[in-house]
Amino acid sequence: MKKIEKIVKELDYNLDFLEKETEGVLEKAEESIRITKRALKQIKILFLRKKLIPKNEEILFFKNMKPYVFSKLIYYVKLFSIESKRPRSSNKSQVKYFNNHIDRLQNYFNDNLEFYHYFRRGAIFLDEEYFIRGKADIRLFPDSLSFFTDDKFSTSHDTTVATIMAYDMLIIYLKREIDKLENNNSMETNINAFKKQSKLFWTGNKTDLIELIYALHSSGAVNSGTADIKEMASACEQMFNIDLGDYYRTFLEIRSRKMNQTKFIDKLKNSLENKMLDSDE
Repeated sequence: MKKIEKIVKELDYNLDFLEKETEGVLEKAEESIRITKRALKQIKILFLRKKLIPKNEEILFFKNMKPYVFSKLIYYVKLFSIESKRPRSSNKSQVKYFNNHIDRLQNYFNDNLEFYHYFRRGAIFLDEEYFIRGKADIRLFPDSLSFFTDDKFSTSHDTTVATIMAYDMLIIYLKREIDKLENNNSMETNINAFKKQSKLFWTGNKTDLIELIYALHSSGAVNSGTADIKEMASACEQMFNIDLGDYYRTFLEIRSRKMNQTKFIDKLKNSLENKMLDSDE
């Protein structure tokens, strides 16, 4: 597993480098597909070498590690397809095109709603059915037949997890592109004006702020739960004079922590309780 984790870290580094250094989205997607396929092949070879794998490790691999890598392959393949067919006409036509794709991606969540909620809640009670090989059951309504053709490296739902993760990333990308098309100029003006007013600077870890943003979003405490995560992230960037980068990717890393997924939230709770105790004294 340590060797596999090393491959995943190297993949993240290479993809981050491509995001920063490659301008064209099609070129970026094409190269990302190539290096992700290579990483997935390396992971498969390493995983299949091990004959006896504890049940908890197998679940961890097929619920987290393989989908994390496979989701990037799905993401870049879909991204290449969407961008290569992007209309070269008016902004309005492009916005309509992107919104149609968002609707299609959302339909996938609706079609797999029961499992989608299971995965989003972080539930574990059906993990042995979903993420152990040899449990292929057509009655579980899997989205992929890969476990029938490659049962040594697939379970009934690891591809479903990867697809959910990939579609989340695609929706975020498409919404950003829509924002650029609809109000890029006015948004830049507002951000610059806000930055001049704000004298607050986030001096903690970026990951901690992203954890806090997602906690606020999931609690429904902002706009009665209707606020978009992108709007909240943008507001925090402006307020605290910070660039959060690819906050969704960071959230995926937070979610894949083996222990203490809410590290910063727990720290805040302890700090507040200690302050209250100090005040009492």
